[in-house]
Amino acid sequence: MSKPFHILKHEHRVIERGLRALDGVCMRLEGGTAVPASVLFEIIDFTTAFADRYHHRKEETVLFPFLERRGIPREGGPLGAMEHEHQIERELIGDLRQAAALYREGDVTAATRFVEAARAFLQLLVGHIEKEDNILFRLGDEILDDEDKAALIESFKQVDSELGGRTPEDFERIASELEEKWAM
Repeated sequence: MSKPFHILKHEHRVIERGLRALDGVCMRLEGGTAVPASVLFEIIDFTTAFADRYHHRKEETVLFPFLERRGIPREGGPLGAMEHEHQIERELIGDLRQAAALYREGDVTAATRFVEAARAFLQLLVGHIEKEDNILFRLGDEILDDEDKAALIESFKQVDSELGGRTPEDFERIASELEEKWAM
């Protein structure tokens, strides 16, 4: 697999570390163990910043337009389906954020609401990553030429430069710390 797709797949592995932490938090909440509300927000903030604003941005504003120009359909095709799943993920993150706020305020139903939203998010994102890794990225690697791939990498660097002072390595560190503390 060529470098741009290797980069995106590596980012998926970083996202999965955060997902393992989220799953561990859910297991604790389901077992009746209190988890600091700050942890819920830390996982949500990581997911929002890295998975959505960074990784999905690369896909939606850089990769998908390249693939569409090479004949992969957006409307009624895989690109539109991936964008639709990104939107559902954003909605579920909103649900998580709302449940975490209620949890912080002591709402007795908030832990259950958080876990329900988190389980839906986990299920969607795990399947989404699998489709991208095993179908979309392989297809893209086959249809994009070397010039396209070099342009993708340069565009990815531009997205990297707009991280607001953070680096991809910062996100990897955060994901590793979350996974180490909260995954089960």
